[in-house]
Amino acid sequence: MSEPAHGSEPVRIPDHALDDLVSTVTQLAAESRKQGKTLARLTDVQPSEQDDEQAEPDAEEGTTPDSASAGSEEAAAGAEGPSSVFILALDGKAYAEELAGLTVWVHHLLLPVYGREISTGRPWCPQWHEHPEAVARLHALWLAWQQLTDVKAGLAGPSTWHRDHLVPALLQLRTPDGPFGACTTSPARPNHRLLASPEPAGV
Repeated sequence: MSEPAHGSEPVRIPDHALDDLVSTVTQLAAESRKQGKTLARLTDVQPSEQDDEQAEPDAEEGTTPDSASAGSEEAAAGAEGPSSVFILALDGKAYAEELAGLTVWVHHLLLPVYGREISTGRPWCPQWHEHPEAVARLHALWLAWQQLTDVKAGLAGPSTWHRDHLVPALLQLRTPDGPFGACTTSPARPNHRLLASPEPAGV
């Protein structure tokens, strides 16, 4: 214990207070084990391994119930799946579910508000979900919208989203040589064609 200021005697904790402290630590350890079991059930991890690891929270020097719980949460997070929320990191059912949510946002918010007129200089493809670049850019735009329109983003969040995300994304998507360059240039003459992408030599 560090030496107190002013040369006073070291503070000593009464024995009955130590008993209370031990009891509190024991309760915290039990609660940590209980949370570990819950996390294991939620992430389909076998609880027996976590119970063994958390049964003795003070086995390693400096280990506390809080740090043990944090460690189990990190392990559980790693077992949940891909480390990225970006749609290109997903596959199968996860990709389909994310694309469905993105489609709702694109058709019910983005296009009605920011779609503007389709023209040669501003093409758009109703089958945008078949263009990988469009899916990637629109998903990134949607993720930024979710973050920057949240109340935690502050009052300038929406303005930041418009300036830093919406404008650059639409410029890239709807430029004549963008992903929709071979698609619709007029609602009266719909067209859909995927442009070939360059591949490395030898592939």
